[in-house]
Amino acid sequence: MTPTLFSVSYAGLWGQHALDVERFIQKAAKLGYSAVELMAKRPHLSVLEADDAALDRIRHCAKEHQVEIATIAGYTDFTAGRSSAEVPFVEMQVLYVRQLAQIARKLGARIVRVFTGYSTGEEDYQEDWQKCVQAVRECAAAAEEVGVILGVQNHHDTAVSTEAYAEFLNDVDHPNCKAMFDPWAPALHGDDLHVCAKLLAPRMVQTTLADYVRLKRWAYMPGLVNYRSAPDMVRAVPLGKGFVDLKSFFKGLSEGGFKGYVAYEMCSPLRGGGGEANLDETASASLEVIRRLIREGNECAGRNR
Repeated sequence: MTPTLFSVSYAGLWGQHALDVERFIQKAAKLGYSAVELMAKRPHLSVLEADDAALDRIRHCAKEHQVEIATIAGYTDFTAGRSSAEVPFVEMQVLYVRQLAQIARKLGARIVRVFTGYSTGEEDYQEDWQKCVQAVRECAAAAEEVGVILGVQNHHDTAVSTEAYAEFLNDVDHPNCKAMFDPWAPALHGDDLHVCAKLLAPRMVQTTLADYVRLKRWAYMPGLVNYRSAPDMVRAVPLGKGFVDLKSFFKGLSEGGFKGYVAYEMCSPLRGGGGEANLDETASASLEVIRRLIREGNECAGRNR
């Protein structure tokens, strides 16, 4: 397994300190990460600015700092546009993914990441599912043409549960479509992360980690002079400081034979704020946790053989 830092962590999207792609690669190397995942949109690696000169600079920077560019992280929502069916949203996104695959090849990256789609309504779920299946299959074929793997991350509503995610990959049924299964969603769903990880590990090329604490929420009801419970808020904390059972997850990964990339991301408001020093400290501490989890997972898997 290869520890990897995701550039979204230094993109400024949640008010945190922002770095451009080259300075981010330098930061990752300084923090001790041997690989990076690059966000494929502004302010990082946008298809609108990723000309040959820009890609040459990025590739040279990574080589100079001995950092592997592992993954190009695309942002897709294949169910978008229901209210404007005349606009070819899926076609535009497949073209975007095709361009990302070409960028990945030029940068030496092995993987392009995609999402499925957000829910548009319960009555449309089957239609949304099939639309995502067809789009992901087409993206997998486009990536395969240039020798790049397509990875699907379990993030958007369509097929977000562990069972549905495995079913979705089966429906896509393309040899170049691989799993990028993360523990965050199944942890919130109350799943057994050891069982989930072991199930998906043989199909995986990457996982992405973050950890969170739950903060209870209540809504006041004046007529009852009381409160009703509301869904918890979660806040990002360094790995190992939250509720995600990462030890069980890595045990399952190791037992299932996963040997891919383990990315860390700070992709929401972080405890301690978004200043550069806090980001650096959190990323550094989380790298040590990743290294320990990999070691312990391998040792546990070895004892069970």
